[in-house]
Amino acid sequence: MKLLFILDPLDQLKTAKDSSLAIMREATERGQALFISVQHGLFLRGDQAKVQAQSFTFTATGYALGEANEFSPGDFNALLMRKDPPFDNEYLYSTYLLEIAAQQGAKVFNNPKAVRDWNEKLSVTRFAEFAPAFLVTANNDLLREFLREQQDIVVKPLDGMGGSSVFRLTAHDPNINVILETITDFGRRTIMAQRYLPEILQGDKRIIVIDGEPLPYALARIPKAGETRGNLAAGGTGVAQALSARDLHIAKTVGAVLKQQGLLFVGLDVIGDYLTEINVTSPTGMVEIAQQTDCKPASVFMDALERQ
Repeated sequence: MKLLFILDPLDQLKTAKDSSLAIMREATERGQALFISVQHGLFLRGDQAKVQAQSFTFTATGYALGEANEFSPGDFNALLMRKDPPFDNEYLYSTYLLEIAAQQGAKVFNNPKAVRDWNEKLSVTRFAEFAPAFLVTANNDLLREFLREQQDIVVKPLDGMGGSSVFRLTAHDPNINVILETITDFGRRTIMAQRYLPEILQGDKRIIVIDGEPLPYALARIPKAGETRGNLAAGGTGVAQALSARDLHIAKTVGAVLKQQGLLFVGLDVIGDYLTEINVTSPTGMVEIAQQTDCKPASVFMDALERQ
């Protein structure tokens, strides 16, 4: 097969633990031909989707790239969109271009329309039975009321990743007003507030779901001392652990819906017994799980991709 990976610039990837590179290594071992592009390598020439891409080969010292050439997306057996958020207007436009490519015969994973429709924060509202108490609004008065009710909350933007701009607020925090004014841009930006879950101290569990089925292990991202966020990008430590019965119930229920939507590779975030996010853009955690368990996530993913 010829596989095209749409990535962030290679020099921005953390090569030791990047899930995209883990998948690419597995694909190489299976004899697949790899190509890479960046977000703005996608374009339209008239009504035809096109992409500027380079061949990619692993070497003993890193990797080698071929010359950039113009391709039709249908020249590849699969396009894998692995660009990290923020999910800004440029990301939105990319999903439109990928949707056009899919209409012209390309196989795109994850389904670009589903990526657009499944905001990684708001999507938990589709499974409210699994979510902690939450509020989505730009209204600071409503947020302060929610804080008075819950006493301890987390507020976060709808388009970020890696714990960026996530704040914990308690009812007696002296910085309530300035934090809310900042994160909502004085009531002009919609955010999500969720009840704070003290189980975060045992880890923010990343559950990888591939083709509707969860891996048997989650990666519990445990916050460093004095930190609220468990994200690895915020200094958390990743510890692989077997799924609990509750984890499995959440993952299988959500996974069945995700599969119907064409979301092949998804990362669920679960704290304690609660679903807090559904990551559909570029989930991570494969490498750490592979290093700490007998599970090989990249192999499971390639099996699923080949079935598709």
